[in-house]
Amino acid sequence: MSEKPNAFQKFLHRFAMLKPVSLFLGSSLHYLDSATFKLTNGKHGFAELVGLPMVEVTTIGAKSRQPRSMPLAAYQDGEKFVLIGSNFGRKPNPGWYYNLKANPKCTILINGQTREYIARETGGEEREKYWQLAVSYYAGYEKYRERTPHRQIPVMLLERAK
Repeated sequence: MSEKPNAFQKFLHRFAMLKPVSLFLGSSLHYLDSATFKLTNGKHGFAELVGLPMVEVTTIGAKSRQPRSMPLAAYQDGEKFVLIGSNFGRKPNPGWYYNLKANPKCTILINGQTREYIARETGGEEREKYWQLAVSYYAGYEKYRERTPHRQIPVMLLERAK
């Protein structure tokens, strides 16, 4: 996984936290990340340029039952990965969250390799631990929390399938 963001990358984060910018990124960044994953054979996502560790998560659609792949920032804790369902501070939870709740089995593409995982939503102290891990990479999550007082931003933990 990548190192924590440097000073320049943190400067870019402050720009990305602005509401109009994050709304734009929320509807467009996944296209850049997906294209970058394809161009690099699953080794890199576009958002890595700003210091966010990226993976491509493939879920089974909650309604469609079809595979859905989405590049996401993922924070590593040993062999586990943490996903933050901030949806860039928009009102609803992201679609991938509902997919994982309905079908916890998923795959992660990282460094060109695919691995199987089981997802579960964290709570309590565990949630706070992983929230702080994510915030240590991207402080914008705190700004997104302020914008979504009507919901608790989900923190999903992905553990290797046995």
